[in-house]
Amino acid sequence: MTGQPLRAAIIPVTPLQQNCTLLWCTATMRAAFVDPGGDLPKLKAAAQQAGVAVEKILLTHGHIDHCGAAGIFAQDLGVPIEGPHKDDIFWIDRLAEDGSRYGIAGQPFEPDRWLADGDEVKVGELTLKVRHCPGHTPGHVVFHHPGSKLALVGDVLFRGSIGRWDFPHGNHEQLIRSITERLWPMGDETAFVPGHGPMSTFGHERATNPLVSDAALAAA
Repeated sequence: MTGQPLRAAIIPVTPLQQNCTLLWCTATMRAAFVDPGGDLPKLKAAAQQAGVAVEKILLTHGHIDHCGAAGIFAQDLGVPIEGPHKDDIFWIDRLAEDGSRYGIAGQPFEPDRWLADGDEVKVGELTLKVRHCPGHTPGHVVFHHPGSKLALVGDVLFRGSIGRWDFPHGNHEQLIRSITERLWPMGDETAFVPGHGPMSTFGHERATNPLVSDAALAAA
């Protein structure tokens, strides 16, 4: 990916193997961690290996495997937290309780900036667009870099599946709308990093995903 303005490394963390992404601007080598749920020594080592300076933490949503250690990490690194949407305060407030249930260190925190649909976040000279994509959680957001044709979608969409909606405040209809009305318009060629498992493209999922392919939705 030489010559690309954005580079990314995926680092699975926590017993739930959540995809934390180290995202950086190649022009400035300034970086952000997206969804640092835990395993902080592993994440620090990844940033050191990449030779980047971490300037912020970005969060897609408030579930323990995605943000349990975010407050601890932000304080350690001296950086701000941006995201998720304020509707996920329900989940952030119960991180300690959920952490004990899943065996993951969880600490409630207050983001430095709540995000809303249409907002933008900066990483170095990069500008990521924010889309509010509720359904898995009410305050879930997605980060999109159009120039790189890359999206970080958290637990909205996976290769061959979609996010769960049976948690408190989940909503299946909202989730489907988020995928079809907010992700698909980003373009079939856009690759995405899901919260768990391998990457895919929106085009591949529209053609093959048994739950949200064009054919599956037309038959519903």
